[in-house]
Amino acid sequence: MGCVEDLGYDVLLSMASFKECREYVEKQYKEIYYVDPGFKLFEKRIIGVPPIAIALDGETVILPYTKPCHGTYLLRVTSAEEAAVVRSKARRRP
Repeated sequence: MGCVEDLGYDVLLSMASFKECREYVEKQYKEIYYVDPGFKLFEKRIIGVPPIAIALDGETVILPYTKPCHGTYLLRVTSAEEAAVVRSKARRRP
């Protein structure tokens, strides 16, 4: 995420734990994928407590993002390219 401010995101949760983000994704979305810490998305490596849940809603990616000194947020970002990365490289929820 070169700079999160450049992504055109919506905040779904703020100051949340990784567990809260995962539970929200699992309850609200049908197309869910899991990644390990270090998974590269939006040009940055995702950090968190595994399993890190990422949801897709068409071309929209829903992912946790940790901003140092500010906490973890669950963001919604529209990006067909990054949605394709998730679909091709992440583990799909059974």
